Amino acid sequence: MVDYINHLNTTWKAQSNFEGYSMEYIKGLMGVHKDNHRYRLPIITHDIQDLEIPDAFDSRTQWPHCPSISEIRDQGSCGSCWAFGAVEAMSDRICIASNGKQVVEVSAEDLVSCCSSCGFGCSGGFPGAAWNYWVRTGLVSGGLYNSHKGCQPYVVAACEHHTTGQLKPCGDIVPTPKCVHLCESGYNVSYSNDKHFGVKAYGVSGNVQQIQAEIMKNGPVEADFTVYSDFVNYKSGVYQRHSHEELGGHAIRILGWGVENAVPFWLVANSWNSDWGDQGYFKIRRGYDECGIESDINAGLPKV
Repeated sequence: MVDYINHLNTTWKAQSNFEGYSMEYIKGLMGVHKDNHRYRLPIITHDIQDLEIPDAFDSRTQWPHCPSISEIRDQGSCGSCWAFGAVEAMSDRICIASNGKQVVEVSAEDLVSCCSSCGFGCSGGFPGAAWNYWVRTGLVSGGLYNSHKGCQPYVVAACEHHTTGQLKPCGDIVPTPKCVHLCESGYNVSYSNDKHFGVKAYGVSGNVQQIQAEIMKNGPVEADFTVYSDFVNYKSGVYQRHSHEELGGHAIRILGWGVENAVPFWLVANSWNSDWGDQGYFKIRRGYDECGIESDINAGLPKV
């Protein structure tokens, strides 16, 4: 596959990722449940008539005072991408809406383990339901695995999603961690007092300009797309599909857009650690609904 992609001289380059891992394991990371189409949020639209949309936009440079925007997380051996895309964008939006006065890492652990209405934890879930849960129930803070940051850091170990690296190899997909309404020892705020809430959860229409307007106004969004077997070997460039084998649905965070070699793209943060792809990021062709990337955009507004 890697040789085939690179021989095509297409818009992106491939490298050997996940070598030695079973296809069953890789499919297990694709945590957007197959019934996700049944759990969609109401769509909002922006007035874009007088909006000037730039050729390129990067939330990292637009809001440099918000460190979460530049963070690449690791879902580990758990099909929790649906939760990671959500809490990453929620964290960004809390900081953006508060003009940097509230800097928080919203806990993927709390969402994965405690939201029964969101799906099946490490066995997959519904991105839209995660945003509804944030509004209805709230989510505590919590950083990366073993970070001891916030109330509930992620308990599933980070692992190696590439062929070489400093982390241990990933194992089988783990069971969903048990829901616990407690903060880790040493954290001086109670679970109930650490909750962060959204005030509104919504979807954004698949129109490119509507998605751009939402990101420019409120910050990164969560999206999901169908992963094909060539995608896992992404290294750099603007991804477009050259494979027919579907692996499943995967949720990610879109933080901007641009144009590379005349190809328009979305700038996307993945949750497979910073050693996967282009330092944890990838670009995917924009304006063609590539693999459904523009068909299910989820977002919300924080209570600040």
